Amino acid sequence: MNEYVIIVAGGSGSRMNSTIPKQYLLLHNEPIIIHTIQKFYNYNPAIQVICCVHEDYLNEVKSMMQNYFPDKKIVVTKGGETRFHSVKNGLLQINDEQSLVAIHDAARPLVSVVTIQKAFESAKNNGSGIPVISVNESIRLIENNNSKAVNRNDYKIVQTPQCFKTGLIKNAFEVEYNHSFTDDATVFEDAGHEVILTEGNPENIKITLPNDLIIAESLIKNRI
Repeated sequence: MNEYVIIVAGGSGSRMNSTIPKQYLLLHNEPIIIHTIQKFYNYNPAIQVICCVHEDYLNEVKSMMQNYFPDKKIVVTKGGETRFHSVKNGLLQINDEQSLVAIHDAARPLVSVVTIQKAFESAKNNGSGIPVISVNESIRLIENNNSKAVNRNDYKIVQTPQCFKTGLIKNAFEVEYNHSFTDDATVFEDAGHEVILTEGNPENIKITLPNDLIIAESLIKNRI
């Protein structure tokens, strides 16, 4: 069964206080997106990579892929107005509906190969595989300007890659965008499919703020 990964890289990275989108900032001397893609090649050298990027960076990213992965046929396509639209554009690049597809944030370069493997295995066996980690701090629910303690064991932090049987997720995305679609799993669930949770890795942070880049640099140097 063929495997694909859609790398969602359409964001502007405004919260990084940088003129360069976060996925192209250097992490341990290489662009973040390169670390991210390499993790998937470490998992499966034959995986087919699709990058959804902002139209202003199409040519730059195509050149970057040729430079870092000259022996791979990476598809670089235009992202959309939202994550939902970017993923939908990426799914249009896949004609093989009897395959598996992972959808992953370009700014998550510290995903482990084990996390990727478990998500793909679940997708193959159950239709979906969504990595999560436990909440390790106390949390409170805000309602009507009041807060109350809730049991953190009832909650999970959701990560990517979110993996699916391609035919199922492509059909799920044949809907109009809804603001409740916070990730791919919510689109899949809205279509009536069951979301199966798998084990993520705590280091699999999404680089969003300047401090995240410092943390990621430290983790890379310590060879997580």
